Amino acid sequence: MTAPAIKRMDLMFSEREIARRVREIAGEINALYQDKPLVMVCILKGGFMFFSDLVKQVSVQPELDFVRLASYGAATSGAAISFTKDVELSLKGKHVLFVEDVVDSGHTMLFLLQQMRARGAASLRIAALVDKRERREVEVTVDFSGFALPKGFIVGYGLDYAERFRELPAIYELVFE
Repeated sequence: MTAPAIKRMDLMFSEREIARRVREIAGEINALYQDKPLVMVCILKGGFMFFSDLVKQVSVQPELDFVRLASYGAATSGAAISFTKDVELSLKGKHVLFVEDVVDSGHTMLFLLQQMRARGAASLRIAALVDKRERREVEVTVDFSGFALPKGFIVGYGLDYAERFRELPAIYELVFE
């Protein structure tokens, strides 16, 4: 089975718009976590560009870590999510901010929140570049949202389609034939 052909790519969020939102989100993070032990956790692979730019703007000297998750079988049910790379830092008593590219159904984020809550974090929050809350199937709140987007298949700025287009500096919607 071949993937559908891409008809065109429509610009959704420009480099300038993304940079502005990253600065604004960093300001909110700096205000909230002033004088608190913060661990920022990048959710790989898609979150790496957002994470990198956000960390450069955060002044509260966070610790940094990374996770990677995989879904197997009925991924939308959340029943088969596992770590392929787990955090290496202790989260006990620390404030944890997950940095994600897109939160849509919420199953993956719910799994991650449940796993990390059991490790004794002082608080757990989510920063997502794109929040597709209209697609949410489980109760998950994005605390720091870059952009709300009701639908569309987007690529660029870390987001991919079959491992392509992550390198683009802006975010585009793919329109298929």
